[in-house]
Amino acid sequence: MLGQLAMGSLLIVSTVFIHGVILELVLKALLRMPQDWEVRWRAVIFSAVVLAVFAAHVLEIWVWAFFFMFIDEIHSLEAALYFSTSSFTTVGYGDLVLSPDWRLMGALESANGMMLFGWSTAFIFEVVRRSYRRMYHVA
Repeated sequence: MLGQLAMGSLLIVSTVFIHGVILELVLKALLRMPQDWEVRWRAVIFSAVVLAVFAAHVLEIWVWAFFFMFIDEIHSLEAALYFSTSSFTTVGYGDLVLSPDWRLMGALESANGMMLFGWSTAFIFEVVRRSYRRMYHVA
C-alpha cells in the first residue's frame, strides 16, 4: 500500500505541475493579447481557453495511462487510456479494474482528476468573469 501511495503521490505531483504550467501559458497568452481582440474575438478566445485546458487533461490522462502500462498492470494502450479516462473523470465504469496490488491507484487518479477539473473550472470561470467585467467597465 505504501508503494501505491508513493507512486500515486508522484503522479499527482506530476499532473498538478503539468496543469499549472499549461494554465500559466494560457494566462500569459491572454495577457499579451491586444484588448480590442478580446471584444472582437471573445467566443474564439473562450473556446481556445477551454480547448487548451481540455488538452491539459488529455495529457494528464496519458501520463496515468502510460504508468499503468509501465507497471504492466494494463497491457494495451487503448485499455490503459480507457481505464485512465474513466478514472480521471470519476466515471469509473468498473468493467476494467486493477489488480488488488494496484487498485488504490484508480482511486488516487479519480481524486487527482476531480481536483484538476475543479481548478480548470475555476480558471475558466475567472477568465470569462474578468473579460465581461472589462467589457462593461465594472470594478
